[in-house]
Amino acid sequence: MQGVITPGTALTLRGIAAEFDVSMTPAREALRRLAAEGALTLSTSGRVTAPELSNERIEELAALRALLEPELSSRALPRAHMALIERLEIINGGIAEAIRRHDPQAYIRINLEFHRMLYLRAQAPAMLAMLETVWLQLGPTMGKLYGRLNRTEPPRGHRLIIAALRAGDEPGLRLAVRSDVTQGLRMLVS
Repeated sequence: MQGVITPGTALTLRGIAAEFDVSMTPAREALRRLAAEGALTLSTSGRVTAPELSNERIEELAALRALLEPELSSRALPRAHMALIERLEIINGGIAEAIRRHDPQAYIRINLEFHRMLYLRAQAPAMLAMLETVWLQLGPTMGKLYGRLNRTEPPRGHRLIIAALRAGDEPGLRLAVRSDVTQGLRMLVS
């Protein structure tokens, strides 16, 4: 989800078990579950890789994000108190720091934290679970993309999201979230 594994990278059951200091059984179950969620590709020969997404698949996942994330933000708005808004500003500062350090994995991790922090306020666990599955599938591709970008400042969409939350502006919030989501995903389609 955080873009640490690049698309096409092969994973071994033994390597996963060793990295996380678990036996082969939980490693096998984790790989199967991630493959079932589309986060990994499992070939008929048993080879496990991070997926290399086609442009069509990226567009499909982008469309799902563009539907789910504005809805989650809208549902979160009535529960968006000042402490949450201030926390989002702090998280956005972390994104700026990751950009200064040229750390794409930190950028992706903190960006997901920003969005998850807001969407948890929606109290819509089924929608959030669906969105996390989309994020899982996009993670390797996002890591590959953000590793090539030379960003110099946090996404403009985050400032707009925070401003809309402060103003209690539901249409503005939906627009800011949709814009933030689609702007980044447009860069993925080559």
